[in-house]
Amino acid sequence: MLAFLLAQIEPAAATAANPNAPAPGPGMNIFDLMVKGGPIMIPIGLLSLWCIYIIIERYLSIKKATKIDSQFVAGINSNLIQGNITAAKALCSTASGAALPRVISAGVNSIGQPMADIESSLETVANMEIKEMERNMEYLGVIAGIAPMLGFIGTIAGIIKIFYDIAQTENISISIIAGGLYQKMLTSGAGLAVGIMAYAAYHLLNMMIDRFSLKMERNVYEFVKTIKSPSGK
Repeated sequence: MLAFLLAQIEPAAATAANPNAPAPGPGMNIFDLMVKGGPIMIPIGLLSLWCIYIIIERYLSIKKATKIDSQFVAGINSNLIQGNITAAKALCSTASGAALPRVISAGVNSIGQPMADIESSLETVANMEIKEMERNMEYLGVIAGIAPMLGFIGTIAGIIKIFYDIAQTENISISIIAGGLYQKMLTSGAGLAVGIMAYAAYHLLNMMIDRFSLKMERNVYEFVKTIKSPSGK
């Protein structure tokens, strides 16, 4: 996206700076801009693909795991109030693969044990489900930190080369400096874009998990209250 905008802005900027200049030709495409960024664009591009893969995979997985079936929760509580533990266990065995049914199932299968053991079982399974949702998300944090630094390294390396060439040729031309500099700045822009994407996705996915965690705690609390007081009072 950043490369596309630069490709579109460049001809317009040149015309605005010199209205008497001849009309510019077509701007460079995205591939040309990526090539001009130099070899450092390769790892940045790979990081962007990795980032997109993690975002899509985690989003779909979290979306599936955080689905809450209100009929399942109501059915479990109804069976427990009636003292029908067998029906509650049967309902758990036919539940979907979402996280909440697995947590509630652990509690239902622990009925008959001391209350402390039931609560411990619920907490353990709930923590395992949350950890499973967070799997691979730490890589987004790594990408958010590495991608901008790679971009800055590419830019700094490009600037060093520009001034080295000037020192060798003794040709201090604004066109040479500006042309080489904008090419190397592409790496910084690309690195920042990938870093921002990873950073934003990391926090948005965590928000999804946090919201589900709160809902799960409410349902587990109602489940525990029902066990302690089967009459529902």
